[in-house]
Amino acid sequence: MNRYEILVRILDRLRAEAPSDFSSYHPKTSDSEALNQARSKAFIHLFLKVYFGLVDFSSRHDFITEGTGDGGIDAYYIDDNAKTIYFIQSKFRQTEKNFEEKAIEPEELLAMDVSRILAGETSSESGNVYNSKIRTMIRNIKDIKDIGRYSYRVIILANAKGLTLQKKSLLTGGYHTEVFDYERCYNELVFPLISGTYFKAHELQLSLVLSDKNAGSKISYTVTTEFTECEITVVFVPTLEIARAMDKYRNSILKFNPRSYLEHHGKNVNAAIRSSIEDIRTNEFALYNNGITMLSDETFLNERIGQKDRAQLILVNPQIINGGQTAFTLSRVYREHIDDKPEQLFEGKEVLLKIITFNAGEELSKERKAALIDSISSATNKQSAVSYADRRANDPDFERLQHSLFEKLGIVLERKVGEFGDGVRDGYLTRTQVIDRNDFARMAYAIHGKIAKATKKRLIKSIDFTLLHGDDETFEKYRVGIELLRIMRKIGNHRLSAISGKFLIRLIAGVHLLRQVGASTHEALVDVARVLQKSWEEFESIVEIKNDEYNTIKTKTGVMRFAWTEYAASPNFLRDVDAFYGQRLPNGPKQRVVEQSRESDR
Repeated sequence: MNRYEILVRILDRLRAEAPSDFSSYHPKTSDSEALNQARSKAFIHLFLKVYFGLVDFSSRHDFITEGTGDGGIDAYYIDDNAKTIYFIQSKFRQTEKNFEEKAIEPEELLAMDVSRILAGETSSESGNVYNSKIRTMIRNIKDIKDIGRYSYRVIILANAKGLTLQKKSLLTGGYHTEVFDYERCYNELVFPLISGTYFKAHELQLSLVLSDKNAGSKISYTVTTEFTECEITVVFVPTLEIARAMDKYRNSILKFNPRSYLEHHGKNVNAAIRSSIEDIRTNEFALYNNGITMLSDETFLNERIGQKDRAQLILVNPQIINGGQTAFTLSRVYREHIDDKPEQLFEGKEVLLKIITFNAGEELSKERKAALIDSISSATNKQSAVSYADRRANDPDFERLQHSLFEKLGIVLERKVGEFGDGVRDGYLTRTQVIDRNDFARMAYAIHGKIAKATKKRLIKSIDFTLLHGDDETFEKYRVGIELLRIMRKIGNHRLSAISGKFLIRLIAGVHLLRQVGASTHEALVDVARVLQKSWEEFESIVEIKNDEYNTIKTKTGVMRFAWTEYAASPNFLRDVDAFYGQRLPNGPKQRVVEQSRESDR
């Protein structure tokens, strides 16, 4: 599945969130025009969800204005925090080629009546009355008391080739215009959604209960480190506040956490957390749970907010570095009970929150801040098993590789354990679309000819991520290698545990053969995988006799063994693969490519 197919799958899932009586979102699949219109509206939903954190369908639908009499505006959003009003024009294309190549016409931008609408006009220049959604938007803008502090921005969800920034601004009435072309849509809308990193929390507000706090709402302590001075604040926070925050911000506040939500690996711990919320009415949760550690650039706590026994805690650029499983499980419980008053379920239950605030602010360099965060994360996570591979998940080169694979191939590489759990759970991805980091690393190292390295037990610990970057040809080998790996495992019924050296050598042979026959369709990969599975033992026996110089490894009993790792790195290997399999490959791969090309020409 490529990036466009993932996008369409997301749009269909967003459509499915619409109530059944919203018929325009649920057309018959046979009605291609109606289906495209429904996906076009869902495309705007995608932007509103990712960019503004509008999780619920109804909250997004209220801002959709698309339709007859829309004044060229498909949607809008009033951001009271940023004091900005956004006007959105969107063009979704129903084929991958058009989505990535076709540009919006200048006339379509000229059709945006932003200036007339902001002037209070209720109809277009030609006299057409604006629809009810546009008129509602006009009233909402009119009701903003401090409208003089607001700025206006136009968002174009489409390609705009050949249009300079100045031209785009002129076409939309002189307003600041931002374009989300196909690459930005893939990288800034699709990927953040499937990885749960959309809508970053710049400021997190939490409500505290003071009635049971005999010693006050907090404990504060200043700590001097070799990097900077830190302020440690310890408070008890209602679990409902953490659940709501995590439900909204997801993995975006787990950036420095070595792992994302552990759907399966941590199920016993998660079940215990869930049980103390769902099955116990009193506040044992505060006793049983170790708490959450969070970083903050600035921390404010006010106990005088005009509400009895209440206080407000504000965290700037918050990040959870320990207790992510606790926070995520609370959010799951909250989301599952969203329709039946979750407040009652969470009532009276609190969790310990430790906040570490960096007092140096901008004076602390990114490198020194990263080093301090890493040391804190390492120390606070020692109470639970966190592997070195988990700690390397935030390596910048690893992150860059992950984004390159998605950008070039649409491959979803799991850098952090559990980071795509929500994407799979929400139906945006299937589990088989996510490639395990260890599987990818072994496959990639094998393709680079480093079999010995690829079979090491703790490969991620010593991996050089810069080595795995490459040109388009290298990434194409990765694409073929990943799909062939999955097919070979399925055909050979291999366990999903460590991959053996011989399995990787067979994988290299398969990638090479596919390049030789000039085909990489799914059918071609299946054909090659079956041939390799059927005749590999015969191939082994022939090359071991033919390449006697590699019979060098002696076992404890004195028997010679074939040095497969050294042999596979030699020129002899691929030459022998060609000689042995040249007559055994079916004509299927080439023939299928020819047939498919003919069908596409019809």
